[in-house]
Amino acid sequence: MQSSVSRRPALFALFAAGGLLAAALAFFGAPSSVDGAPEAVPRAVAPRGPLTSEEHANIEIFRRASPSVVHITSLGMQRDLFSLRVQEVPRGTGTGFVWDERGHIVTNFHVIQDANGAKVTLADQSTWDAELVGTFPGRDLAVLRIKAPRDKLPPIAIGSSRDLQVGQRVYAIGNPFGLDQTLTVGIVSALNREIESFGGRTIRGVIQTDAAINPGNSGGPLLDSAGRLIGINSQIASPSGASAGIGFAIPVDEVNRVVPRLIRDGRFVRPSIGVGAGSAELQRALGLPKGVVVVQVTPGSPAARAGLQPFRRGARGEIIGGDVVTAIDDQPVADLDDMLTALENHQPGEQAVLTVWRNGQTRRQRLTLGAAE
Repeated sequence: MQSSVSRRPALFALFAAGGLLAAALAFFGAPSSVDGAPEAVPRAVAPRGPLTSEEHANIEIFRRASPSVVHITSLGMQRDLFSLRVQEVPRGTGTGFVWDERGHIVTNFHVIQDANGAKVTLADQSTWDAELVGTFPGRDLAVLRIKAPRDKLPPIAIGSSRDLQVGQRVYAIGNPFGLDQTLTVGIVSALNREIESFGGRTIRGVIQTDAAINPGNSGGPLLDSAGRLIGINSQIASPSGASAGIGFAIPVDEVNRVVPRLIRDGRFVRPSIGVGAGSAELQRALGLPKGVVVVQVTPGSPAARAGLQPFRRGARGEIIGGDVVTAIDDQPVADLDDMLTALENHQPGEQAVLTVWRNGQTRRQRLTLGAAE
C-alpha cells in the first residue's frame, strides 16, 4: 500500500507534463507545410518608382567628388616595452582631398600636427606614404604630397565662397570616426563666422553648416550643389564632441589663396611692414583710436622708408606721440590680428595703402611690402 501511494505523485507529474506539452502544441501550432516542406517564402517587394531629383543629385555629387577625397592617418613614434625598438604607430585620422595631379593633398594643420609622418589612403583603398610640403597654422591648413600615379589623383573641382548664400545646399564627404567615404548633406546655415586658430589668430569669413561633421571629418571638403569645393571642414561646436548640427568650414577663397603659396614656398611667407604693436592697455590709457599702435619701427623696413614713427618715451619719461595704423587698403583694422589678416591678402613686393593717424590727423601712405622673417 505504501509503495502504491508513493508512485502517485510521480504519475501525476508525468501526466501533467504531457498535458502542458499538448496545450503548447495546440496554442502555437505545428509548423505548417506545403507538400511536406516548411514555408519560408520572402514577402513580395513593393515597387518604389523612380528616384527623386534630389536623390539623383546626391548620388551624382558623391560619384563625381568622392574619388578626390582621401583618408589621412597621422603617425607617431612608440617604443616597445619589451624589445625597446621604436616603431611608427597610428595616432589619429582625418580627411583630405586631392589638390592637383602632382599628388598634393590638402588637409587641416591640426590633422597632422605633431605627427612624425602620415599615410594617405585613396578612394581605391591604395595607401601611400606622404611627405609634408608646408603648413600655415594661422589658417589651420597643411599640404602633403604623395607619389601616386596621375590616374589615381583626380583633383577636386574648385568653387567660390564669396558668393555663397544662406540656405544653399551643401555636402560634406569625409571619414568620421574612421568610416571612410561618408556623405552627409545640409545647408549653409550662416556666413562670415569667426573661429580661433593656432597662435591666437582668427579665421574670418567662415562658413557655418548643419551638415553632420564629426571627429575624422577634419580636413575634408564642403561642396556646393555643383560638386565644387567651397570650404574645408575644420571645427564643430558641440557639448558632446560629436555633431550637434553646428560645423564650420574654412572658406575656399582663403584656401585657394594660401595653398599655392605653401606649394611654391613650403611655408606661408607673410608680407610685413616692419612694425611692432603696442598693447590694448596702452591704447586705452592714451585714448587712441582703434588700430595698431606703432611702438617699434624696424630700421630699413617698409614702415621706416614710409616715415612711420613709434610711440616712445622722452628723456624725462614723457610719452612722445607716434602713429596708429587704422586701415589697410581702406579696410579698417582694430588690432594686430586684423592688420596681419589684411596684409595676408598681399604677397611680399606688392604695394598696400595704409591709413595712419598721428596727433589727431589722418593720412594715407602707400608702401611696398617686405617679407616677414
